[in-house]
Amino acid sequence: MAPHPHSGQTLLHALKFRTSSYSDRSNCVEVADLPGGTAVRDSKHADESPVLSFTAAEWTALLGAIHADKI
Repeated sequence: MAPHPHSGQTLLHALKFRTSSYSDRSNCVEVADLPGGTAVRDSKHADESPVLSFTAAEWTALLGAIHADKI
């Protein structure tokens, strides 16, 4: 995964995170839309959590792999 070109600290603080529809009580992540991609963080640590960013193609591939039970 390459660094997302828009992953600067200013943008990260402005993101609108929401709980992922795939989360449950013990495995919660939050996602936010990025220009051309998606950001993901651990909801249990929210503002202190590292943020992973994915391009749109990487995010689509990750979700496809999850749906196919490859991950």
